Amino acid sequence: MTFSVTGRCARTGQLGVAITTSSIAVGARCPWVKAGVGAVATQNVTMPSIGNDVLDWIAGGDDAQTALNSVMDREPFPEYRQVAVVDHQGRTGLFSGPNSLGIHADAVGDGVVCAGNLLASDQLPQVMVEHFEAHADLPLPERLLSTLEAGLTKGGGEAGPVHSAALLVADEQSWPLVDLRVDWSESCPVAALRSLWTAYAPQMNDYITRALNPSAAPSYGVPGDE
Repeated sequence: MTFSVTGRCARTGQLGVAITTSSIAVGARCPWVKAGVGAVATQNVTMPSIGNDVLDWIAGGDDAQTALNSVMDREPFPEYRQVAVVDHQGRTGLFSGPNSLGIHADAVGDGVVCAGNLLASDQLPQVMVEHFEAHADLPLPERLLSTLEAGLTKGGGEAGPVHSAALLVADEQSWPLVDLRVDWSESCPVAALRSLWTAYAPQMNDYITRALNPSAAPSYGVPGDE
């Protein structure tokens, strides 16, 4: 009950996932990133450990598809899993088990994989890939989020309503550059995620500065913070 975009920025090397689903708290179990290694969306009937396992194989020297194959060969229920991978060189990997739900599809582009299940149209992943490729000038978080939005507005979205969404991006640090989640929305979690990103984007680099060089960090702008 999910569709996602997993991608890499060729300019910056940033890696990330934007994802939405009809169930609660998709950001807690489906998107996985590691700076300088890769990004993974593990979805359908989700096994969260697949994400970190694939990243570990990539960190050990495998490309995206080889790493994914190694994990799925050991997965006890592969027929229920749908997984998309992009590694630090922009190489891609895909797995869609035969028990993926409803209309399910995937598409691969230059440094990007889009995949979904219980879709209104099997053309949705291709629409998303084309949007991602056409907007290489955008910062990766914006590019991923706008690609997710394109899935809703141009690709037809899911067969039913979505209720949660997440945006996860890794840059150079061991922690995420962006980790935004809408765990539940009765209306449109992707629109709520857009609002979060609009508020967070101007502050994003300040939080990196606060971590790496607190003496140069800007004020928090809260009472008691001179």
